[in-house]
Amino acid sequence: MNKIKVITDSCSDLSPTLLEKYNIDYARMNTVYEEKTTPASLSWEYYSPAEFYTSMREGKRITTTQVPVEEFQRIFGEYISQGYDIIYIGCSNKLSGSVNTGALVAKKMMEENPGAKIVCIDSYNASVGIGMLAIHASLLAQQGLDADAIEREIIKVRNNVRQYVTVHSLDFLKRAGRVAGSAAFFGNLLGVKPILISDAEGYNIAYKKVKGRGPSLKELVSLLKDTITESENQTVYIINSDCDPAELEQFKKLVEAEINCKDTCVLTLGPIIGASIGPDAIGVFAFGQEVTYKGGE
Repeated sequence: MNKIKVITDSCSDLSPTLLEKYNIDYARMNTVYEEKTTPASLSWEYYSPAEFYTSMREGKRITTTQVPVEEFQRIFGEYISQGYDIIYIGCSNKLSGSVNTGALVAKKMMEENPGAKIVCIDSYNASVGIGMLAIHASLLAQQGLDADAIEREIIKVRNNVRQYVTVHSLDFLKRAGRVAGSAAFFGNLLGVKPILISDAEGYNIAYKKVKGRGPSLKELVSLLKDTITESENQTVYIINSDCDPAELEQFKKLVEAEINCKDTCVLTLGPIIGASIGPDAIGVFAFGQEVTYKGGE
């Protein structure tokens, strides 16, 4: 059996530390700001998170592109040449065309390289939800599972990723076309903070509305507490887009007080998800009960 390389993309929001720890690589999407295109680096090579999110607060528009064909050719080719079987776990195809592009590139490269194996999996998720699946795939590879077995397992558990995120406004997501459903109006109601989830089909959904920032943060924890499974064996991932450090620390303490988890891990949303969701978002991710809710259009 060939060795396995797990690859994700810039949407996964895994930190450099986690990428190295679990031996995961990622395909770079691009951000476009003031007509300048740069790779969406999860190590923030081209600007700091503070610079990035401050520019958004000032009203500057940052757009994104999916993973280019050439980037897939580069990263797949690198690991094919080293004898790896590749598992690419990409952003939900309801949010990005990357996983479909990756599958087309993989098909062509496997035809050109007999014996090569590239498996492309739609995560049905975004942000750390993708990253969690990539970490799970890496751990399965360490246990000796082959690419086909890992693919089956990831497809089996992808709807068990529980994501609860709140934002100050849905304006950024609406502008980027990254939120589905008539509930988009939530973000325009004074003081109302929408709670976002990934539904069973991979859409971003404004799931419910809560009055006020503080209550919305408590609701995130309550929702995860009600749906997480085997919490004592899990890391709860806390994501943020340049939130106030004191608020973030208080939120982390709330998570740890309310959920009996093995660990918490605080991560900064990368440039791709950040450009869509905007500054001051905060959320929690963990594995839990199967997501069955369908709210996409």
